[in-house]
Amino acid sequence: MSSTTVETAPMVYPDSDGMPMADNTKQFRAIVTIQGNLEGWFRDRADVFVAGDLLWYPVEGRPDIRRAPDVLVVFGRPKGDRGSYRQWEEEGIAPQVVFEVLSPGNTLTEIAAKFEFYDEYGVEEYYLYDPESGDMSGWRREGGRLRVITAIDEWVSPRLGIRFARVGDEVRLYLPDGRPFASFVEVQAQLEQER
Repeated sequence: MSSTTVETAPMVYPDSDGMPMADNTKQFRAIVTIQGNLEGWFRDRADVFVAGDLLWYPVEGRPDIRRAPDVLVVFGRPKGDRGSYRQWEEEGIAPQVVFEVLSPGNTLTEIAAKFEFYDEYGVEEYYLYDPESGDMSGWRREGGRLRVITAIDEWVSPRLGIRFARVGDEVRLYLPDGRPFASFVEVQAQLEQER
């Protein structure tokens, strides 16, 4: 009697979706500014992971189910480099906060699909920023679903503690200590001035 062993190929979860991080300089600067300020704010918290443009796989065995949020924040997971965020390897913890930054190439269908994904896989807070108009929209999980935040002006994120405030025609973000989010160039200018 002979036995036949069937070997199956290991499941592959690519670390890249082949898509660009940003379509233009405004979008790229917004992504880097949001990610950098959040990572800087939580730098002393070993249990907060902040990343930008990182593929998130919520379901083991389903590499086709994935998204790469422009910025994601996960409480309860250690800092460190990752090729992708595989939720089953992260104690089953989904990113609690996600930011998306619109580009001119985004379609309504694409934006709706991202919203459905974040809603289905447990994101607690979802923010959508348009760097062209300066407008920001937000959703917060209530009753098991993402529900629109009707008044984003002076909204304070329950998870992050950051404040959203309308300044003129745009929404600006402020750290819990009151400082506005700053770009790398603004931080460099401030450091030089302090010297």
